[in-house]
Amino acid sequence: MGTSESEVYNLLNLAEDYVLDGFRHDHPPRQHLTERISKPLSPQAALDSIAEQVAACTSCALHRERRRTVPGEGVSSPLVMVIGEGPGLEEDRTGRAFVGRAGRYLDRWLQSINLDRKSNCFIANIVKCRPPGNRDPSLEESAACLPYLKRQIEILRPKVILTVGRISTQILCERTEGIGKLRGVDLEYLGIPLVATYHPSAVLRNSDLRAAVWQDLKRLRALPGLSDGLDPSEGAGSR
Repeated sequence: MGTSESEVYNLLNLAEDYVLDGFRHDHPPRQHLTERISKPLSPQAALDSIAEQVAACTSCALHRERRRTVPGEGVSSPLVMVIGEGPGLEEDRTGRAFVGRAGRYLDRWLQSINLDRKSNCFIANIVKCRPPGNRDPSLEESAACLPYLKRQIEILRPKVILTVGRISTQILCERTEGIGKLRGVDLEYLGIPLVATYHPSAVLRNSDLRAAVWQDLKRLRALPGLSDGLDPSEGAGSR
């Protein structure tokens, strides 16, 4: 007579109990245990798991001088995912994405079209550790970190990606042109529409770029999936 899977499961538990403790324990039914094991992680739990892996990562040289890793932050079901280049000094100190002067300016941009990291956005970078001196990340550093970002995008499934700056746009779109030529172009990453604009720090240095950023934000706002949920009024954040 054959032995059922449930019987095998009970026998294995019984043997383990007596070997380890010398007496029998109560165990959950096999079906309950199987369901518990096979149940997929929630989006937030999956993001938390990636953040833990990032914190332990030593795949490139950036880990040697970091204070804290910066996995990204925001909601787990965003309309828009904002992707920059890499953490700066304040981000390295706090472990949070875009919280320095440029980050506060970025928040104003987003708020001008009714976006916010607390309600409908997720903000991250190409690399999760600060490049020394805020230099551009190398190709090797970007390649080592990109799988984390790709997995985040696959979990988050944003309606639109907004890249800020040359580095993130070039890497995700596999292009070599400068940001001045890439903005306004129809782009995508992993099948998701991608809008490119200038980095907030560049606009802080050159206020003449504000009008271009505002055009890019209006273009993002008009894309399918966003236009119905965003405030049509023009805010002052990007101007």
